Amino acid sequence: MKRLTLMEADIVQLWRADFPILTSETQGKSLVYLDNAATTQKPHSVMEIEANYYKTLNANVHRGVHRLSQEATLAYEAARVDVAEFINAAHSAEVVFVRGTTEAINLVAQSFARPQLQAGDEIIVSLMEHHSNIVPWQFVCEQTGAVLKVIPVDENGTLDYESYEQLLTSRTRLVAVTHVSNALGTINPVAKIIEAAHSRGIPVLLDGAQAIAHMPVDVRALDCDFYAFSGHKLYGPTGIGVLYGKRALLDAMPPWQGGGDMIRSVSFSKKTEFNDLPWKFEAGTPNIAGAIGLGAAIDYLSTVGMDALEAHESELLQYATTALSGIGGVRLIGTAVEKSGILSFVVDGVHAHDVGTILDDENIAVRVGHHCAMPTMERYGVPATVRASLALYNTREEIDGLVRGLIGVKEMFGS
Repeated sequence: MKRLTLMEADIVQLWRADFPILTSETQGKSLVYLDNAATTQKPHSVMEIEANYYKTLNANVHRGVHRLSQEATLAYEAARVDVAEFINAAHSAEVVFVRGTTEAINLVAQSFARPQLQAGDEIIVSLMEHHSNIVPWQFVCEQTGAVLKVIPVDENGTLDYESYEQLLTSRTRLVAVTHVSNALGTINPVAKIIEAAHSRGIPVLLDGAQAIAHMPVDVRALDCDFYAFSGHKLYGPTGIGVLYGKRALLDAMPPWQGGGDMIRSVSFSKKTEFNDLPWKFEAGTPNIAGAIGLGAAIDYLSTVGMDALEAHESELLQYATTALSGIGGVRLIGTAVEKSGILSFVVDGVHAHDVGTILDDENIAVRVGHHCAMPTMERYGVPATVRASLALYNTREEIDGLVRGLIGVKEMFGS
């Protein structure tokens, strides 16, 4: 992995200048934003292009012959091409715009998995999944009589790969695992997971919500069957996300929702005919501005460079891990060797919500709670953790501020 030199580290200050919210202050204290796993901040370019759509281009797509509609359609579909190139999809038709990772997984659950599942069939997930990659599979298991199998996780937060291989059986119909854990930061060995599943003819869905903004993702190199992610975790707008699916699989899947734009023709006397890919999965007016904003976010990241971003975050994670480990009474939850920029921790004798509130008084934004990963919290015997999550604009100085804040928490509670 490329490492940033001291001179290159100055680039981070240039990146920071692209994000106007980072200049905000509360009671004279600069914002330290460490809640990037929940959502990332947005650069000028994303906000400007989304606002420009409403100022100069606002029209519905695919349906109008007038100039505005045609130009809006071109911009919307250009964003789809941007996404396809960003993840190295074979064709833009393999990119379906949805509201976010949650909707993408639910689409696969109901359109791909449910029609083929029978009682006794099996779906495999891991214990470290976000609820969005658990509950949809619970739904289809209840609807079909299928069984949900769970890959265990060890004390360090590493997926138990041997147990995973043992869970693969002749009844396994799908593997759905997170690329990066939102609660632990663990980077799962997804290439090995996919290879093992494919050797038995089993398709794989990856929840890429926490990976897509932090490392290069090549869906063809991974050979995953589905990849889901959200725009707002990728420096883009909320309410827009992506389901990547291999074209042959998407072609064979029935539409999930019915309505405008997903049809070719509708008739009471003849069968309704559905649209081509990817539009047969995009019922109704889409989030046009959101898609265009997502395209702008991807363009922005191309100027940053994913390798440089990954190198910066990796070094910052090492710095932060060492710094937090040196505070007595602070215990990291999730210490896998392969990790992305997430630090989950508890402070002895202090509830996570109290830690978050006190840090907020210092204008340090972290996330506290179960992080929509309650089975993970149960695995480590904690009701909640404090989570500091990194992005390209975070700095060592901000980590130092977090450390000072945590020392202040301990002093306040006498721990």
